[in-house]
Amino acid sequence: MISEPVPAPVAERFAYDWSGLYIGVHGGIGGGEFDNSYLIETEVGPIGYNVSDRAFGGFGGVQAGYNHQLAPNWVAGVEVDFSLSGIKAEHSESSSEGFSSRYAIQIDWFGTLRGRLGYAQDNVLFYGTGGAAYGRISYSDSDSDGFNEALADTNLGWTAGAGVEYGITNDITLKTEYLYVDLGSLKATNLIYTGDRIEMDTAFHTLKTGLNYKF
Repeated sequence: MISEPVPAPVAERFAYDWSGLYIGVHGGIGGGEFDNSYLIETEVGPIGYNVSDRAFGGFGGVQAGYNHQLAPNWVAGVEVDFSLSGIKAEHSESSSEGFSSRYAIQIDWFGTLRGRLGYAQDNVLFYGTGGAAYGRISYSDSDSDGFNEALADTNLGWTAGAGVEYGITNDITLKTEYLYVDLGSLKATNLIYTGDRIEMDTAFHTLKTGLNYKF
């Protein structure tokens, strides 16, 4: 007896297939409270104080990633992004004796490397995301006595958030995403006198819109 040939297995297909590599661009706004602590050595002893300043600004950049559709409704992936940033906090003070000072703290650029896990309803994907963050923080100050100082450092931190992505076509998707980004603190010592210390916490919220091209 001649047996019937066994048909080759057919790959599972979904109404909208999220699997594949993608690249894209994004833009958005970000901000938060930057908490700063100071310990200044003076002729009469150390003076310590804390200041909180509201940061705000725009940012924009690029992203790339990969998705794998695990089942009709579940999608897992990884994404890396990079943004140039104008998120900044500024502070100025003046006294009745004529002394004035001003400083600024800015996120010059930042990026993330994150995992994503989402639930798809055809061409709409709801997802949570989290992972590592990195970025460059800069600080500058000046006062009426002629003192000027500039500091900058690149920090590692963490991020978490959520988003929704919509498949406009089979190849193009549009997303909106919220992330909380914590880049840790910018720290410096001995700014004017030995023993001076400054520490600036730079955690902020972001809301962005992105456009992806899926291969």
